[in-house]
Amino acid sequence: RCSKEMSEATRETGTSAPAAASAADDAASKRAKPSDGSTVIRNMPAENTTVVEEESRATGIGKDKDVNFVLKYTLFGHTKAVSACKFSPDGRYLASASGDKTAKLWSAIDGSFENVFAGHEQGVSDLAWSSDSKFIATASDDATVRIWDVLTGKQIKKLEGHTNYVFCVSYNPQSNILASGSFDESVRVWDVKTGKCLRILPAHSDPVSAVGFNRDGSLIVSGSYDGLVRIWDTATGQCLRTLIDDDNPPVSNVQFSPNSKYILACTLDSTIRLWSCTTGKCAKVYKGHKNDKYCAFANFLTTIPNKQYIVCGSEDRKCYIWDIQTKEIVQTLEGHSDVVLGTSCHPKQAIIATCSLTNDRSIKLWFNEPRTAASANGGSTGASATATSAAAAA
Repeated sequence: RCSKEMSEATRETGTSAPAAASAADDAASKRAKPSDGSTVIRNMPAENTTVVEEESRATGIGKDKDVNFVLKYTLFGHTKAVSACKFSPDGRYLASASGDKTAKLWSAIDGSFENVFAGHEQGVSDLAWSSDSKFIATASDDATVRIWDVLTGKQIKKLEGHTNYVFCVSYNPQSNILASGSFDESVRVWDVKTGKCLRILPAHSDPVSAVGFNRDGSLIVSGSYDGLVRIWDTATGQCLRTLIDDDNPPVSNVQFSPNSKYILACTLDSTIRLWSCTTGKCAKVYKGHKNDKYCAFANFLTTIPNKQYIVCGSEDRKCYIWDIQTKEIVQTLEGHSDVVLGTSCHPKQAIIATCSLTNDRSIKLWFNEPRTAASANGGSTGASATATSAAAAA
């Protein structure tokens, strides 16, 4: 993601930004096409966007009858790699960020195009929603964070101060403060109302790949290519705890769990770790996907009754779903034609959004259709379904 046009750039460790940008440009002519002839296409010429209504099909079925996500919609409209996609807190919208310098707004239910946010001078790496779903903040390679009115598409604030690509951004729950992380190795804390920088945290010794708040906004978590996950006091800027794995792989994404007792951290050794905030120890490890090059997003899936799951993209063009307790892979979502970078879980319904890099440039919406016990034990699950359940190594 550091501008996921720069996904070929700064989201990829060890690759220079200029080389990555040209790679993205070269690939831009290879536009992904609708998957098959059994689709209905709705065009919206004003923004050159397309929604493909997919024939309902499930892929990568495992043993968990409660998890059976099927592809329903494929959204086209971005002209370069799609770096991030996130559902609004109220569940009405999905926002996407891209290396084409824009963010776009879509319906979370049927994928129809709603709005575009244009004004950045370079690619957009990340975005964040305000708690009331009325505003979006975007982080860009142009070294700025910008705040947009969702309904009008107008820019409300331009936050300047970072000296390199802004890679990640997050609102606190009260939505009066923003945190942003940058390739300048700092985390900046901003006052949303005034647009002024409240605090600069000299957070890491390498680019900051992710930032996030806990559920009451009192803590900030940051992750970096330096291999560290750090927890900060929002009010004072003091570092309260540093989490580090023995092998010290680059950290590509971090976030607090819904109850804020744990931190989910992705690292570029194809591993996701769940850390205890109280003990500072790793509680669980999730493996099976491929992630050693790009900063993919991982999420908590909490809308399936009585269960929780981990969802993450992968460099093998799939999205993986793990049972949070057993660490088993319960389903893989297959359909993208390039690296799956962004994932997001709907806050109220069992819907997953995924987005992909330059050779694909699409966003896909997957809806859960739980199976019967009979089909889970070996019944038919669709023409493209394949058994992929496997135990994730601890």
